[in-house]
Amino acid sequence: MAAAKKSKVVSYTKWGYIFLIPFFLVYCVFSLVPLITTIYRSFFEMYLSGLSQVGPNWVGFENFAYIFSGDLPKYFGNTMIMWILGFVPQILVSLLLGVWFADNQIRLKGEQFFKTVIYLPNVIMAAAFSMLFFQLFGNAGVVNGIIESLGGETVKFLEMTWGVRGVVGLMNFLMWFGNTTIMLMAGIMGIDTSLFEAANVDGATSMQVFTKITMPLLKPIFLYTFITSMIGGLQMFDVPQILTAGMGSPNRNSMTMIMWLNNFLVQRNYGRAGALSVILFIVTGVLSFIVFRLNTRGDEY
Repeated sequence: MAAAKKSKVVSYTKWGYIFLIPFFLVYCVFSLVPLITTIYRSFFEMYLSGLSQVGPNWVGFENFAYIFSGDLPKYFGNTMIMWILGFVPQILVSLLLGVWFADNQIRLKGEQFFKTVIYLPNVIMAAAFSMLFFQLFGNAGVVNGIIESLGGETVKFLEMTWGVRGVVGLMNFLMWFGNTTIMLMAGIMGIDTSLFEAANVDGATSMQVFTKITMPLLKPIFLYTFITSMIGGLQMFDVPQILTAGMGSPNRNSMTMIMWLNNFLVQRNYGRAGALSVILFIVTGVLSFIVFRLNTRGDEY
């Protein structure tokens, strides 16, 4: 009897591994192999000179040296600033809406309608969203039309460093706060309601319930949201690319890391593009590990 049970377990395990084979095949073909190829090519000189290709010539760490001696700190700073400008209001508004929607005592009318509306920007293409904001904040856009009608002067948002950064941050906030709201709301609804009931019986205020129960139990969701948002921020490309026509204007103060990578690809300089990709991969991994450790450091105690 025991032998029969053991054989069944082995059989089920075997089928589990078989069902995992398609995932590993897709992962190897579309993720692992390109990653290894990119790392390999980052040590070579490869670019187009006119119509002729130069290389591949082995140059070792020369491509990495060029990246670090260039504008890497500036473009990394631009990327993080625009991500922070979008993430901070995103997490605050999403948390507020998540608490409201998940609270059975409030019972907002038209709740389903509002959930749909706040999620809609998430399904709109970034290109269309960028063109919309270009029309809104351009020199002859709607916002400047309203300002001029009130007697003010034209504000050249897209020619000002913080103007462009602010518009990009606003767009990222509007595009992603709906998705974050849904995740936080799901996390809040997953908390055992008996904890809230016990807190109410003990006379806890709403703020105490929020800070002592809701926030600590939402920590895994916050960690996931923060890491995924940070990775998305490091990969920021389409919004500033379209808004500034790929120039990162003004004075490249809105140029992101991926926009810089795209410039190398346009120049067919695959060696330097590969080196920058490897650096981005390492930076993303290190930052994600640091955030994870900082947020889970107290759990082991």
